Amino acid sequence: MSRTRTAILAALALVAGACGTAVAAVAPEPGIAAVPCTVDYKVQNQWDTGFTTAVTVTNNGAAKSSWAVKWSYAGNQKVTSGWNARISQSGTAVTAANESYNGALASGGSVSFGFNASYSGTNALPTTFTLDGVTCNVDDGGGGGGGTDPDPSGKVDNPYAGAKVYVNPEWSAKAAAETGGSRISSQPTGVWLDRIAAINGVNGGMGLRAHLDAALAQKGSGEEVVQLVVYDLPGRDCAALASNGELGPTEIDKYKTQFIDPIAAILADSKYASLRIVTTIEIDSLPNLVTNTGSRATATPACDTMLANGNYVKGVGYALNKLGAIPNVYNYLDAGHHGWIGWDDNFAPSATLFKQAATSEGATVDDVHGFITNTANYSALKENNFTINDSVNGTSVRQSKWVDWNRYVDELSFAQAFRAQLVSVGFNSGIGMLIDTSRNGWGGTARPTGPGATTSVDTYVNGGRYDRRVHVGNWCNQSGAGLGERPQAAPATGIDAYVWMKPPGESDGSSSAIANDEGKGFDRMCDPTYTGNARNGNSMSGALPNAPLSGHWFSAQFQELMKNAYPAL
Repeated sequence: MSRTRTAILAALALVAGACGTAVAAVAPEPGIAAVPCTVDYKVQNQWDTGFTTAVTVTNNGAAKSSWAVKWSYAGNQKVTSGWNARISQSGTAVTAANESYNGALASGGSVSFGFNASYSGTNALPTTFTLDGVTCNVDDGGGGGGGTDPDPSGKVDNPYAGAKVYVNPEWSAKAAAETGGSRISSQPTGVWLDRIAAINGVNGGMGLRAHLDAALAQKGSGEEVVQLVVYDLPGRDCAALASNGELGPTEIDKYKTQFIDPIAAILADSKYASLRIVTTIEIDSLPNLVTNTGSRATATPACDTMLANGNYVKGVGYALNKLGAIPNVYNYLDAGHHGWIGWDDNFAPSATLFKQAATSEGATVDDVHGFITNTANYSALKENNFTINDSVNGTSVRQSKWVDWNRYVDELSFAQAFRAQLVSVGFNSGIGMLIDTSRNGWGGTARPTGPGATTSVDTYVNGGRYDRRVHVGNWCNQSGAGLGERPQAAPATGIDAYVWMKPPGESDGSSSAIANDEGKGFDRMCDPTYTGNARNGNSMSGALPNAPLSGHWFSAQFQELMKNAYPAL
């Protein structure tokens, strides 16, 4: 797909964090209709209970003698005071109208105002602004009002904006059957296509068409996102036995013809053209080629094989090419997490490798709509009690055992920085990031309420960090984990959505060896008695006991995630 126009309007996703700029006024490309108005919504300061915002409105239409800007909040934000505009609020809807002294707004002219507001929870940014009833930040070239501007391929910049997200009825039923599970059983989760048989349904379960049909039924007259995980590479997950797949390292042709091609054929059916289909492409694959190969202590023979034969790169490129050609499919390539590729020697090489995969097997960077981090992992979204720039008694936080010289301490800072790195190596400037928050809340009684003691850098970090894992490299059925932020669109700068791509309650792997016909092995990282390896600093695994095979329902984990949810249920 082409995101030329989207790149010009790169800031128009309206996703600013604290001190971030939501939208910048830009000149249209030759041949592209003018944007009738732009709204630059900038959070200048934010604290636990409130924030200050500056707003600049630019009028590209006819001159005005008066004006009114409107938007709505997704959360509980309440404007408490304002200046240079008469601001009123009804529920979540806000109107800012001119004062007597600044009603004149020339064609090409701008006007600014500001306000203070209160909030609790998450301060998600507005996604749509209007000026006198005309939708700003989208072009006026026949598109009418509202929504996100489509590029020439028919894709929108952020598929989650203004859309419902598909609730998988199979997962929902399992969640609702759990004590207390009805509190989250209506949340949207990813549908995992993790073997060829999953395309048509396994053991009487729903196949891909059945899910898409159910999504159409849920859609109604609005927009609907369906989230799919495309996950069956040859030699899959070369560093973790629990998620090994059915295809051998050399079975790239089978991957293409029996897995990707049938999926593409179904997604291309015109029956499903009205759905926005988000595909998460091959989690935990490409980063392995950077971190677990060659002379590194974490290297495995299986990862060395996949690096040498190129089938991860070929498989990902083929999937991006085939699926990206479908007008309503949005490919998000898996980008690991901060505790995997946040180190200097992993960060830039990973982006370069992703570019290689995205330009192989006929794919181009236009086939990549964005990237997803923390899929099926536990890294905290935002660590508030310490930053990477802190020091204790002259010792940098980076030197603590937990951070271990990483450049990032949480997923949000990593995802935003990695997005910039990806753009720098040639990905489109309009790419957006997804962060999986299904299991990174780390609430409950163990959640720190402030920084740790400054006795040493380790007591400071360990006492204040929300992520309570034994080691950041631990990934299997983690004890003490909780549900994280609920799925939401456009929550922060550069982030298309927080998602629950990994369905809470589905196991990461079995605690002991279990015979199966799914190609899944036994990984000691899922054994609570395991004392570790180089990838987790030879630490205890932190895994829950009595876990079933990966992808199978794990009631004890589901209950633990609800108990430790943050925000709490």
